[in-house]
Amino acid sequence: MRLKDKVALITGAASGMGRIAAKLFAAEGAKVAIADVTEPAGEGTAKEIRSAGGEAAFIRTDVSKAADVEAMVRFAQDKFGGLHILYNNAGIFHPEDAGTVETAVEIWDRVIDINLKGVWLGCKFGIPALLRSGGGVIINVASFVALVGAATPQIAYTASKGGVLAMTREIAVEYARQGIRANALCPGPVETPMLAELLKDPSRRARRLVHIPIGRFGRAEEIARAALWLASDESSLMTGAALVVDGGITAAYVTPE
Repeated sequence: MRLKDKVALITGAASGMGRIAAKLFAAEGAKVAIADVTEPAGEGTAKEIRSAGGEAAFIRTDVSKAADVEAMVRFAQDKFGGLHILYNNAGIFHPEDAGTVETAVEIWDRVIDINLKGVWLGCKFGIPALLRSGGGVIINVASFVALVGAATPQIAYTASKGGVLAMTREIAVEYARQGIRANALCPGPVETPMLAELLKDPSRRARRLVHIPIGRFGRAEEIARAALWLASDESSLMTGAALVVDGGITAAYVTPE
């Protein structure tokens, strides 16, 4: 088991990529603290892990609120005795996030609050806990749009994910000699409930697919396996990096029609 005796805290783990990662990390031996704003689904994820023989507990958390994030870190430590893996996965894509001029200030603020401020708060309160446990791993979810401009305007989302990538690099440098590794995970579009809702329109879905050389969206399991590698000692020399799992989007100049 690659995460035996480790305590992992995963935000946004009630559904989508976070839920799959929580189940995978537990199967690999980790004790998993599940943090999410959606209480019934979060409790359900924890119950499912326990039913499979793993250890998991849920705490309701709004990652945009400092008090909630501080409480979730304290919960993980109190429940499982420490913290070794901090997986800042929670994020949103707002349907009214559009171009630079068209996006409302309120939409910008909401996306930045969750996607960027939420990751910073996770690190702010999580790093002291990692240090108390002798060091550990931070995985921050950015996106392929942290590396290239989005083909469809989504200014707040793109800016938030670019900020996550830059912040992760700085954290990695700051804490490298204190036993903490920090890396950014940069997925391409992944088949999750959030993406399904955004791409209900078949033409909109097709416009996204044409930019993916591999010809399909990613699966949550594929992103979870990449996160598992970052969380494990198998990636022990890797810090301050962006692990891109995007089906070739960022490698392509002209995509196939």
